[in-house]
Amino acid sequence: MTMYSMLGAVEIGLIFALVALGVLISFRILNFPDLTVDGSFPLGGAVAATMIAHGIDPFISTAAAIAAGAVAGALTGWFNVRLKIMDLLAGILLMTALYSINLRIMDKPNVPLITEPTIFTILLPEMMPDYIERPLVLLVIVIIVKLLLDRYFASESGLAMRATGANARMARAQGVPTGRATLVGLALSNALVALAGALFAQSQGGADISMGIGTIVIGLAAVIIGETIIPARRLVWITLAVIIGAILYRFFIALALNSDLIGLKSQDLNLVAASLVTIALVLPMLRRKLRGGSRGNAKKGA
Repeated sequence: MTMYSMLGAVEIGLIFALVALGVLISFRILNFPDLTVDGSFPLGGAVAATMIAHGIDPFISTAAAIAAGAVAGALTGWFNVRLKIMDLLAGILLMTALYSINLRIMDKPNVPLITEPTIFTILLPEMMPDYIERPLVLLVIVIIVKLLLDRYFASESGLAMRATGANARMARAQGVPTGRATLVGLALSNALVALAGALFAQSQGGADISMGIGTIVIGLAAVIIGETIIPARRLVWITLAVIIGAILYRFFIALALNSDLIGLKSQDLNLVAASLVTIALVLPMLRRKLRGGSRGNAKKGA
């Protein structure tokens, strides 16, 4: 595995760390199985790429992509909270609708950004190769997002959102507006995912209508791998674990696809992804069994 491939894996891993943080909010904190992610990721890319292609500043375009993702997440929450549509179905409905909306935004299946200015071309000084500088810029962005999330979830509004996900009935009994917390949480989750989509489009040189396929699987895999490697209860460590999980996920995929001994090819990407998620799901169970067995042996010895 070359240094170029390794840094490329880190770059994509940092982008999907934002997706993983969004999935963490919906699946873990709110306990809401939100499939809007598969639509809000390409939505962010479509909005940012289309605006940049029309000569709008990349930073304004990225901010618009974040706002579009927040609206998509809020709509999912509105379907669930106000229209009483089941959470899983609400996400599926928005994900399906966003496919057509993204096509409308781009007016074609893809929008290239090869010759257009992006956040990376503006921020990066021409001192090092771009494949080294881009991961550094993304690392700064991910760290800033992590710190802001940690600060938010330590606030009164963030604690109310966490209480909503832990026990909505008890939270309502304590005067927490659980409906509003769900709307805000899903808006925040999909805003992060749309930010990842906007950065992905600018990093890879364009947006494509199919770029969101499997996004939710990648986000869940990053969360599961991170929680397996760094089991923690404090949210500060959980967000860090999720970021590390996203980077490791992309690194393992790159390692598998670039290994001549295994013989895997690009068409085996989904197979590798499914295998990694399966391993991540099985490891905690094996760990519990090993701990249970060691405790049983210790009692017998006593």
